[in-house]
Amino acid sequence: MVKLRLKRCGRKQRATIVAIDVRSRREGRDLQKVGFYDPIKNQTYLNVPAILYFLEKGAQPTGTVQDILKKAEVLP
Repeated sequence: MVKLRLKRCGRKQRATIVAIDVRSRREGRDLQKVGFYDPIKNQTYLNVPAILYFLEKGAQPTGTVQDILKKAEVLP
C-alpha cells in the first residue's frame, strides 16, 4: 500500500511530501516527491497531477498531509 506522507530532509523544520510504500521507514526510499511544505514561512508547493494520480491508485494521505491538501483545496 502507498501513503502520501511527510519526509524530513534538508534544513530544520523543512518537509517534503512524498509517495512512499507503507513498509518503508520515514527517511527511506520514496516512490516520488510530490511537493514540499515549510511551516515557518507557511509555503507549500504541490505537484497536483502527481498527487491526484496517486490518490486515484489508492494511496492514503496521512493526517498532516490530508490537512495540507485540504488547505490547498486539492481535496474536498
